[in-house]
Amino acid sequence: MDQKVIERIHLLWDQLADFDVAGVDAANNHLLTSLCALVDAQNACWVGAVRMDDAMPGDPVRGWRPHTIHFLHPARILHSKAKEQRKHLEQGHVDETTIRNVALAGSFRVNRVVDLVPESWFDSDYYHSYYRGVGHEDAIWAGCPVTEDAEVYFGITRDTARPRYSVEERETVAYALRGLKWFHRKIMLGYGLLAAETPLTPVERHVLHELLAGKSEKEIAAALGQSYHTTHEHVSNILRKFGVNNRASLMAIWLGKAKAK
Repeated sequence: MDQKVIERIHLLWDQLADFDVAGVDAANNHLLTSLCALVDAQNACWVGAVRMDDAMPGDPVRGWRPHTIHFLHPARILHSKAKEQRKHLEQGHVDETTIRNVALAGSFRVNRVVDLVPESWFDSDYYHSYYRGVGHEDAIWAGCPVTEDAEVYFGITRDTARPRYSVEERETVAYALRGLKWFHRKIMLGYGLLAAETPLTPVERHVLHELLAGKSEKEIAAALGQSYHTTHEHVSNILRKFGVNNRASLMAIWLGKAKAK
């Protein structure tokens, strides 16, 4: 790997470490933007996935479900296609790329599409609908375990006007992500995906970030245009979902001194 690329990645790690606990969205977008710049990608997505206990018999992805999908550059068609794929997944219709990626759950892995499936897959209806159909030529998919039942997926996509990814570009993404388990955990916490089985609502996420920034409930209510009573209910729900009973215990989870229940 080129020394300048290595230095850019090391700088990225330092930048991510400097984000405060209330800035998880900005930090996540910074990581996605940096990954795109490293490998000449035009978009990227972050997926928070959890393994459900009530997986149906014969489930091709063994209970793993995408709970939160965040696009660096969101578009209506991307959200529509993601919703469509979720529906297919619940019906047991899962593409080969997803099955092969999930089969490696529990281990850190980074693959180009061609590393997961044969060349003939690029003639499939799935490729033409969910890749070409949204302007994508290729993708690098990374799977990063956070706990036994929670993983982060990254999809770094390249437009149809570009060539497919090289092995060197795949290894660049792998090097950039390999040592960031601490960061993936904080992002998952920010979405409430390590808090029991109930992710945080969008409003609860806003309240959580204000809490972590050290604001009082009255200050949060004013900042979000809510009544104090409504804000207090959100705070209570957040603490319950994380299995703690005060702000200090919540902060301890973020600092890695305690675990979410």
